[in-house]
Amino acid sequence: MLIDILKIILCTPFLVYSCYSDIKTRRVTNNVWLVMLTGGVFFVLYDIMTIGISYLPRLLISAGLIFAFVYLLFQIGTFGGADAKSLIVLSIILPAYPEFQALGHTFPLNKPLIDLFAFGIFGNAVLLTIVVPIALAVYNISKKGLHIDNPLYIFIGYKSKISNLANRHIKMIQDFEEIDGKVRFFFKRGGVEINEKKISELKNLRKMGLITDEVWVTPGLPFMIPITLGFFVAGFYGDLIFELTKFLIFR
Repeated sequence: MLIDILKIILCTPFLVYSCYSDIKTRRVTNNVWLVMLTGGVFFVLYDIMTIGISYLPRLLISAGLIFAFVYLLFQIGTFGGADAKSLIVLSIILPAYPEFQALGHTFPLNKPLIDLFAFGIFGNAVLLTIVVPIALAVYNISKKGLHIDNPLYIFIGYKSKISNLANRHIKMIQDFEEIDGKVRFFFKRGGVEINEKKISELKNLRKMGLITDEVWVTPGLPFMIPITLGFFVAGFYGDLIFELTKFLIFR
């Protein structure tokens, strides 16, 4: 339907800008989602007037479920505020998968099992992030070969010189402590924030010859990028997880 194409057109510039902002600052201003929601209100009113009161339960289920879901993820620290707000707004503007025709095809190409668009976006985004650990592993092996001190770390980070740690969107994978003139590094769940004090401590330990000039770090993933990619994949192709499951079961 034309209305669904217009919804996609409305959402696109906001999602693209949020990717840019997330890459540059790891933040997206609330104004992005407020303006996007304001524009989406016209589509919501149009759908209510054309479809009727029966549209409201679909809208409430979509927005209610995604709100509860992303709120839980946000509370346990696995989801950012901008990521959550983007999915909530999208669940209001597009509570169900869009349906439209273009270039002789009907989109999405595959009918989803559950007709909740925001959940499809989230699932696609999670699946698309699989390329990140693969890319990190390829990068680490190309740089260090197979002689890596912590092989499992190659999927979650890379080694950076201590002098290059400042003013970057990264965390240290390991924390450290000095005991009897020896430094012990240990894995820290959630990473270690890098500040001037931490960098100074590392530089002093390096001058003393207790550590090398490199430490393991993990990049902060701007999740708005996979969300945006998941949005377009869901709109044009469908639910990647559902299609992958069908392929594995019925191949």
